Amino acid sequence: MSEIAIGLAWRRVRDRFAAAGLRTPELDARLLAQRAFGLDTMALVRKERDAAPDDGLDLLEQYAERRMVGEPVSRILGRREFWGLDFALGPATLDPRPETELLVQEALALLEGKPNPSFLDLGTGTGAIAIAILASNSKAKGIATDISAEALEIARRNAETHGVADRLTLRPGHWWQAVPHTELFDVIVSNPPYIATAQIATLDPEVRLFDPKAALDGGWDGVEPYRAIASQAPRRLKPGGALIVEIGATQAEIITKILARTGFSRIEVQKDLNGLDRVIHASHS
Repeated sequence: MSEIAIGLAWRRVRDRFAAAGLRTPELDARLLAQRAFGLDTMALVRKERDAAPDDGLDLLEQYAERRMVGEPVSRILGRREFWGLDFALGPATLDPRPETELLVQEALALLEGKPNPSFLDLGTGTGAIAIAILASNSKAKGIATDISAEALEIARRNAETHGVADRLTLRPGHWWQAVPHTELFDVIVSNPPYIATAQIATLDPEVRLFDPKAALDGGWDGVEPYRAIASQAPRRLKPGGALIVEIGATQAEIITKILARTGFSRIEVQKDLNGLDRVIHASHS
């Protein structure tokens, strides 16, 4: 057992983070210390004068070094909160962002009141969108696809953790490959890659170095996945159904045109809490 108190140990890490210019040094240090010492938020406060165990100090130092080179806290911990739920992450999955909750909110509004609500999540990653929908609508059933077998395994584990695995079918495949033409849905959701290939090198290191490239790269102009999704989406919806996709903040005009060309007659762009274009809702009427 060391002579360093737990409170002093994590505050030293906080000060290192602050000196390095990290955006949220105290929060980052607290979260990493909680994991390193096996404590929850309140226990970290109660035990701050206790001597820090040597193995916990070693872990905290390892975590701090990883954070100092830009690795996000969520990647270090292997977890991210989304829609009030805790999701495991993996190297093949995108780290779910808070703004994507708008996609879930819109999907739930459309599924509300339907007798047998069904949805499709294309490119599910961690399964965060699909699982959040299922956790909030006990009648809904969903299908979620991903090109990555590793991502689907993470999604399966997350679905089991949150008790919705019996209502979520996971399938491997690229966009529509895993979805027969006979299957129709009330809602199709997707948060596809939407960064132009050439722009990936300019992204924040926390994204560029630690999110999987396949979950970021939207092709030469950033909207290739939307062309693939739009090519079949109109005929994969039940009457009154809708497609809901997350978009990049500057992509509303081009994606609206893509969707209009494939047969959608009503297309609405919605902004996130920062006032940026974030979600497009497309339907036949």
